[in-house]
Amino acid sequence: MSKKQLIMEKALELFAKQGFEATSVQQITDHCGISKGAFYLSFKSKDELIFSLIDYFMTQLISDIDYKVKNTQNNELLFTYFYTTFQTFSQHSDFAKVLMKEQAQTFHNQELIEKMYMYDRLVDKATLSMVERLYGEEIINTKYDLVYCIKGLMSNYSKLMLFSNVPLDLKLLSESLVEKINLLAEHATIAFISEDFIRSMEQPALKEVTNEQLLEMLTLKIEEMEESIEKESLILLKQHLLDPSLNLAIVKGLIENIRNHPHCKWISYLLLSYFNF
Repeated sequence: MSKKQLIMEKALELFAKQGFEATSVQQITDHCGISKGAFYLSFKSKDELIFSLIDYFMTQLISDIDYKVKNTQNNELLFTYFYTTFQTFSQHSDFAKVLMKEQAQTFHNQELIEKMYMYDRLVDKATLSMVERLYGEEIINTKYDLVYCIKGLMSNYSKLMLFSNVPLDLKLLSESLVEKINLLAEHATIAFISEDFIRSMEQPALKEVTNEQLLEMLTLKIEEMEESIEKESLILLKQHLLDPSLNLAIVKGLIENIRNHPHCKWISYLLLSYFNF
C-alpha cells in the first residue's frame, strides 16, 4: 500500500467518527503514524485529501454505472443500474455516509462545489443515455423528469440502506425500483423539466479528455502500480496513444484488463470514452 493510500484509508476512519471539519491534519498523521511532512508530500492540504476521497468514490460509482449501462441487455438494464449503484454505495459505505452527513456543512468550497457538479452531470449523462435506450420515443417529453425521479429514488433509498440498522435485500430493492420507474415511464404525461430548463442550469460543457491528458494520467498511474497484468496493460495503452499500432479489439481487451482494478476504473472509463467504445 502506498503512503497516499494509507493516509486516505486512515483519514476516512477518522472522518467517519468525527466528520471532515472536526478532524485535523495532526490527528490524521498521528492515526497514520507519520509526520506532517510526510502528509504534505502526498497532499497539499486537508481539502486536497477530501477531494481525493471524493474523486475515488465518485469515479468508482460513475465508471461502474457507465460500464454496466453500455454492456447490459435492455431487459436487465434498469435492474443492473440500480443494483450496481447500491452495491457501490455498500462497498464504500463509510465514505458514502460521511459524504451524505457532511455535505451541507462542508460544501462551501467553490472548487468542491464545481467538482461535485461535474460528477453529478456525468451521472445524469449515463442515466439519460439509459432511459433513452430503454423507452425511446415513449418518454421524449418526460425523459428529464424521469432522470430526476431515478436520482431522487436512488438518493433516498441509499440513505435508508446506509443509515438503517436493518440489512436490506438489494435485489428486492432494485426490482421494486424497476417497477416504479417502468410505471412512471409508461404513464407520466406532464413534463416539468424541459431540455431548455436543463441547458439554462448548465455550467460550461464538460470537456472531452485529450490525448495529452490521457498520456499524463497513464504515466502517473504506471508509476504508482506494482508489477501486474494491469501495469503491463497500462504500458501498452500508453504506447498505443503515442504510436497507434494496435487494432481496436486489442485496445478494448487491454482496457478490460484494467477496468476492475480499484485504482484504474477512472482511467478505464476515460479510455473507453476516448476510443468511443
